[in-house]
Amino acid sequence: MPEIASRNMGLALDMRGCPNRCRHCYLGCPPNGNLTEDDLRWAAAQFREYAKPGEGRPFIERLTVSSWYREPDFSDDYARLHELSNELSDGGADRYELLSVWRLARDGSYAEWAKRIGPDTCQITFFGLQQTNDWFYRRRGAFRDCLAATERLLDVGMKPRWQFFLTTKILPDLDGLMRLIDAMRLRERVQTLGGEFVAFIHPPDMSGEGANITHLAVTIDEARLVPDELLNASLPHLGRDSMWETEADIVSRAQSDPDSFGHPYGYPKPWLCFFVRGNWDVFPNMGTYTPMWKLGNLKTDSVAEIIGRFETDSSPALAMNRTVTVADLARRYGDPESRLVDIGFAELWFERYCAENCLTLSLAGSRAPGGAAS
Repeated sequence: MPEIASRNMGLALDMRGCPNRCRHCYLGCPPNGNLTEDDLRWAAAQFREYAKPGEGRPFIERLTVSSWYREPDFSDDYARLHELSNELSDGGADRYELLSVWRLARDGSYAEWAKRIGPDTCQITFFGLQQTNDWFYRRRGAFRDCLAATERLLDVGMKPRWQFFLTTKILPDLDGLMRLIDAMRLRERVQTLGGEFVAFIHPPDMSGEGANITHLAVTIDEARLVPDELLNASLPHLGRDSMWETEADIVSRAQSDPDSFGHPYGYPKPWLCFFVRGNWDVFPNMGTYTPMWKLGNLKTDSVAEIIGRFETDSSPALAMNRTVTVADLARRYGDPESRLVDIGFAELWFERYCAENCLTLSLAGSRAPGGAAS
């Protein structure tokens, strides 16, 4: 990584974890944590007090603190933790168009609270109808929760937005999902709130947990089964001129114009955030949350060491990210005949590259003279 340019940063603790174990999640499925308010205060203080040698002021000028980075507001103390995050953050805690669907379906006061603090829109994710949806969430009742959450939002005057993930499993359910939108009168009901109901679709980036479901990727021919209505809504929402690029397209571009491809992961945008798991392991907000990306552990490593490892590319994945481009990966791993639509091939290829190189280094070390083979 280049030297950190912006001194506005984030710190997010996975204080309570997540009720789901979604099969596509790039964040992985670590055990849920049980961190406390004192833990959040302590972690924020470690980052806020960090100063580089020779500098007479803290390195981070604006720190934004969050009590979650997987499921928003999963803790029963969600309101108090939001207040605490506001207290610990410069300029207040950020809120996103994400809420806990699990809590919306169970806590009658949560939607009203969420409306008060904003924003007024919430995105809800569907992988298909009930059987498919629950399979992806790895939780029975997840589909019912999505519908209940939609109703709770509308009841308090908030606007739901539905996100569909395109896999082979959703294809037979798409017509049913579109009929459900009609049956629930979502377009009309959101219009009365002064907005437009949006449902959009895109393939998941199959990194992290998603690396285990690459067999569910769709071909360009299967993607044409997506209803035009859904495609037409997806393009402007995603900011794209066209929806689908195949693996073969990426390989072809890598061959014809390799200089247009950069490294798999550039500098995190719009800002750098440190994610802290329930066991205090620290990761940057880029890549996947596997040991190759780990920057350290906040209980055993100083903030100086953790930030230093990011700046000097000292984790295995960061080091390898500096030495390889997406064009290199496409030539090495890409299938020039593949008609699969893009599922984050650059990230998948890079994880494979990291795994192979880490294995090579490990085997070389085990064979070193005097070394003990494992």
